[in-house]
Amino acid sequence: MSLWEEIVQPGATWSHVLKRGTALRMIDLEGGANAGAVFYNFECPAERYNVADTLKAQHTARLTKGFVLYSDMGRILCSITEDTIGWHDPIGGASDPILVEKKYGAGRYQELRNDRHTNAREGFLLELAKWGLGPRDLMANVNFFSRVDVAEDGGISLHPTNSKPGDYVELRAEMNVLTVINTCPHPLDTAGKYGPKPVRLSIRHVGSPGLDDACRVSCPENGRGFTLTERYFL
Repeated sequence: MSLWEEIVQPGATWSHVLKRGTALRMIDLEGGANAGAVFYNFECPAERYNVADTLKAQHTARLTKGFVLYSDMGRILCSITEDTIGWHDPIGGASDPILVEKKYGAGRYQELRNDRHTNAREGFLLELAKWGLGPRDLMANVNFFSRVDVAEDGGISLHPTNSKPGDYVELRAEMNVLTVINTCPHPLDTAGKYGPKPVRLSIRHVGSPGLDDACRVSCPENGRGFTLTERYFL
């Protein structure tokens, strides 16, 4: 049963403390959404998501069901327990004001009102300020629903049609996790017109993972990560 449902509007930012033992499902309503996200240990925000450890520990350059999001203390913030897409981008980063204006032109509130051209970096910072956090606390983000392909020469590009209407990904909170989500376009988006997409959020109780949990047993490193996380709550 869902505890809460909400739609994050296109180009908007949302935050919430996901309680340990709950799950957040993100649903792409129209297809082609991008949900940039950053994560923090709510009790101690100096501990936060670490992209390098997440990818290194799990020997991957993408995220999908069975993978976890590591903090910079070696603990697990969230596990990806459901996923209909199969590929989420951990390396593409977030858009900023200069990039958005260069790609889409100046889109100010004075002329466009709610259709103004927002960017992910400023959205993250505005939301983090509500929790007493600032620029020094912003780290590399995950881009859910998006896929970045890397060519042999090292060039990167956004994979088209990675996510379709109704696709979803679900994160189980393994700690009390301050979660911040932004729905601005991916920085590698090639569309000539500014067009962010909405994302529906749903939160429900799921309980604690067992010893045979798929995310725990997917690799030895994750088993140790779960042990460290559970010791934190003793």
